[in-house]
Amino acid sequence: MREGTPRLIRISQAVMIQHTLFSLPFAAGALLLETGGIIPWAKVLLIFLALFGARNGANALNRLVDHHIDSRNERTQGRDLPSGRLRRIDLWVFTLLCLLLLIISAYLLNPLCFALLPAALAMIGIYSYTKRFTSLCHYILGLTVAIAPMGTLLALNGFFRCDYFLIAAAVALWVAGFDIIYACQDIEFDRREGLHSIPARFGMKRALAIAAASHTSAWVLFLWWGYTYDVGLWYYTGCMVIALLLIVEHLLVAPQKMKHIIRAAYHINELVGVLFFLFTAAEVYI
Repeated sequence: MREGTPRLIRISQAVMIQHTLFSLPFAAGALLLETGGIIPWAKVLLIFLALFGARNGANALNRLVDHHIDSRNERTQGRDLPSGRLRRIDLWVFTLLCLLLLIISAYLLNPLCFALLPAALAMIGIYSYTKRFTSLCHYILGLTVAIAPMGTLLALNGFFRCDYFLIAAAVALWVAGFDIIYACQDIEFDRREGLHSIPARFGMKRALAIAAASHTSAWVLFLWWGYTYDVGLWYYTGCMVIALLLIVEHLLVAPQKMKHIIRAAYHINELVGVLFFLFTAAEVYI
């Protein structure tokens, strides 16, 4: 990025704001099915602000926590913070503003959302440290992202229902699956630095098998969750399209095909979320 790039754009690049696409479409799809398409716009605005604050605050905090690790990893040395294009204070201010946005939005939504804030903030804070002590860090990341659909449903109704855990578990397993694929890039670095990941512990071949099992489980849970809402052809067609995308994702990666990891882990999964929302919207409105 050019030296004259505005600081706010640098921050948005550093936290990869575009990757909000990983959680927002599932939250939006959950909202449509739960409300039957009759959207409470005032509540939706607060939900969006809470999700934006949580996701981007979490990623900014992750960049801060991993600053020194990123500076030692050849793959990540060019990121804005390790390269010096951003100062730590810039990301700290952005992190605190995002978390403040989350807190205010949760307070305005309902008492349950506000009461659960300590748990959400703990997940956001803990995730960045998990690869220092557990190979399950990918699943903890998944659980953190799964706050988005679960939080949306709680914001709408102010109470838990058992079927809410289906969509949360589906999103958690889906995220963990592609995060395992992404982590295959750093197997040797993680082992050398004493960091934990499923690829570093089990090797790439077994890690990809675990990722595939996670994605298969996630897909089954997406089907099951839709069934609880008595969905029809559009939703299940969307699930079939997502299944095809996930198959393509896993065909793109192998121990001998490392060059496709970014396309498999990120680009395809950005489409998964968007297509999930579009087919869910079609189910509700067509």
